[in-house]
Amino acid sequence: MSKRVMSVLEEMTGGKSYRAHKYGLDNNDRPSIDYTEDNIIWQETAETTRHRNYVPLWDESKKVLSSGTNILTFFLDGSRRVFKVDDMGFVLPGGRNVIYPVIAGQIGIGCTRRENRVLKLEKFHQEFVISMPDIANADGKAGYFPALAQKLNSCQSLKNANIEFSTILEYKTAKNPDTKYEDKGTALVQERMSIREREMVAELVREGKLDQDNYLIKDGSLEYRPTKDDRADQRKYQQFRNNYSFVLGVSKNFNPEVCKDVNGKSNPGYVADLPLYHRTPVACFKNQELFGDVKFAVWYIRIRDTSKTRTAFDGVVKVEKMLITHEENEYGIDSELVDLLSASIINERNPVCYGSDLRWANHLYPVYLTETYVKSRYLSADSFLHLF
Repeated sequence: MSKRVMSVLEEMTGGKSYRAHKYGLDNNDRPSIDYTEDNIIWQETAETTRHRNYVPLWDESKKVLSSGTNILTFFLDGSRRVFKVDDMGFVLPGGRNVIYPVIAGQIGIGCTRRENRVLKLEKFHQEFVISMPDIANADGKAGYFPALAQKLNSCQSLKNANIEFSTILEYKTAKNPDTKYEDKGTALVQERMSIREREMVAELVREGKLDQDNYLIKDGSLEYRPTKDDRADQRKYQQFRNNYSFVLGVSKNFNPEVCKDVNGKSNPGYVADLPLYHRTPVACFKNQELFGDVKFAVWYIRIRDTSKTRTAFDGVVKVEKMLITHEENEYGIDSELVDLLSASIINERNPVCYGSDLRWANHLYPVYLTETYVKSRYLSADSFLHLF
């Protein structure tokens, strides 16, 4: 009988598997508000025209539609499914036994391209990962976890399933009362997914597929940040920025509390009251600690009528674009380009997926199709968990 993954890890690490209950750690298919702390200051404008009121886009969207051209060509979605697959015990020096969760995940990155009004698959990447506590590497050996993944992949049960784990991620066990170990393990899977998304965008740029007539919409926030190596090398840093010249992040979920009015006061109603087919002025987002001197233009668009949605924030999407050139950083994005991009986004709202997704009001249909394809390639939860 072929051994399961946890039995193999138990032998290799010297830990003890407790055969704990396995369960999923995701809740991505429900509409929600993202309560993370952004720092969007509405007094700091990031577009060339200093708008103080909502900007109407219906006429522009009809103009774009009648032209028969669309600069939104590529659609990228990264997705992951994460599970707690076991609890594992390790003996510390002195004989004390400690127990930590073992996290496993499936990652899928898909990119589609629109050609002649037909959406086709451009690129797809899939991998399986495990996240374990750093204490599993008792001796602190360099390269221990990648080597452990290679040994694990040689076991017959994975060969029979035609599955390989690309790596074993190491989460820190230093105590932090604000972070659960499950969350630490999940965060590493999320970070791995973000890295793969970034690599796919870089591939498209190297292949010369993104330009002023062919933008890419990435599902979710543009949370990509330069690495230490990027920041240390000016050429790499500039390449990192240039990769996102024609990339937009469009988020279904966002924190309305960070929206501030012209007096600097929190004003979530400014987004809630956004009229249909209008956008807000473009604000500047920056976070020196996370992104260094990289700044983002941020604005909101209402793509659905509030009379047909459950809440005031359903039907509103948040759009982000990295500020690349000196002119953009100094004066903001050209407002005419913002209007063109926003009108094009409005035109992506139909057809909708009524009943099949609770987030339907915030979906752009090509992104929804891309996401659906990525998720269709997942190994079923039962089949995946059976490996452990």
